[in-house]
Amino acid sequence: MLLDTISRIQFGFTISFHILFPAFSIGLITFIAILEGAWLKTRNPHYRNICMFWTKILALTFGMGIVSGIVMEFQLGTNWANFTRQVGSVLGVLFTYEVLTAFFIEAGFLGIMFFGWNRVNPKLHYASTLLALFGVTLSAFWIMSANSWMQTPAGAVFDGHIFKAVNWVDVIFNPSFVPRYLHMLLSTYISSFLVIGGVSAYYLLNKKHLPFAKTCLSFVMWSLIIMMPLQILMGDEVGLKVLEYQPLKTAAMEGIWDTQKGAPLVLFAWPNAKTEKNDYAITIPKLAALINTHEWNGELVGLKSVPAAERPPVAVVFWSFRIMVGLGLLMLLVAFLGLILRYKGKLYRDTWFLKLCILISPIGFVSIIMGWFTAEFGRQPWIVYHFLKRADALSPILLHQVIISFLSIVFVYGIIFGYFYFLFFIRAIKSGPSEDTKLLDQPFFYMSPIIGKLEAKNNQSEE
Repeated sequence: MLLDTISRIQFGFTISFHILFPAFSIGLITFIAILEGAWLKTRNPHYRNICMFWTKILALTFGMGIVSGIVMEFQLGTNWANFTRQVGSVLGVLFTYEVLTAFFIEAGFLGIMFFGWNRVNPKLHYASTLLALFGVTLSAFWIMSANSWMQTPAGAVFDGHIFKAVNWVDVIFNPSFVPRYLHMLLSTYISSFLVIGGVSAYYLLNKKHLPFAKTCLSFVMWSLIIMMPLQILMGDEVGLKVLEYQPLKTAAMEGIWDTQKGAPLVLFAWPNAKTEKNDYAITIPKLAALINTHEWNGELVGLKSVPAAERPPVAVVFWSFRIMVGLGLLMLLVAFLGLILRYKGKLYRDTWFLKLCILISPIGFVSIIMGWFTAEFGRQPWIVYHFLKRADALSPILLHQVIISFLSIVFVYGIIFGYFYFLFFIRAIKSGPSEDTKLLDQPFFYMSPIIGKLEAKNNQSEE
């Protein structure tokens, strides 16, 4: 039991570090691709300057993602050998596709993207940027397909020893894959753009690199006001799939112990697994049923419908889900506050809002981690839902070996990712863009008369 727990903590620690870097990379490449397209369209050197600055951050982040991912792969062989043996014929293929079709594209074209600014034709460089964007998006496609298959397995049969694929289309496009994939992509964009917005707010507060900061913050605020409502809608689609295929996960997320119709939404509580009830509960009648089933008296399966050993750890799922949702609502609020301040002509000079942008810059990544906790803990005790349990996936290794390797990983990760990454990241921010070319025009943001008027209003208010 202790071996299982420490192995899970070790893998969870490793992947929690790793997931941040690919997520940030996807968002940064998307941002750079859009702004580089604006530069090619307008030939305004201001946009090129923005791209070159964030490319430096991308190079650092992408490198960290590669290193952290290698360690995670080794753990599948050392700590979870039975898992890889049983699912290898299915997930091994998806991971191979990820390497062959995505990683090689990323690595190859990112090289041109990083070092080709003054060495290749601008259109060729932009093609490399787009192909790098395609590569990271495709990489996320295969990874999310594999993880979603573990949540909602399809297209394969299990003979008690190994899984065998019988329909690869069903394996790849398993029931939960599409909404989870889109939900994850939006999460990477939002999280990365919040960091860009936080850095831009820092420059505005310190009255440094103002054209750079204004353009980046403006882009972030427009993006958030579009993406946050989409993300909420996509989260609802994910929730519907969870209820359909993993009703016990929904029960843990909502703190529902007894199967019931018209279940209340538990705003706050302490789920008590011993007494099988929620302590200190604050509820809203019928709202959980409405949100999860889209019906006022929809039925939600309770945790008591299965033995205690078959239930996920309720408190972890319950609270991680609430943190994720709460942070999402905060992001939505910030997006609307940005829109109001833009309308008032105060977007770039309202001190409290700029400080808020700096403060919330990491919460997108916290939300990603909380969403991952919700998905993975909510699947317990299964690794492949309803087919393979966690206890059947462990390697026959000694406890002290896991403890030593775990402590080593914590130490090394703390130095490399916890210290050196942020050391160079903060140093790059303090150095700022290499050149603040005077903004010649902002045609990229003048996509409509309304946007044009709002941008002009905010710029005039600064003068």
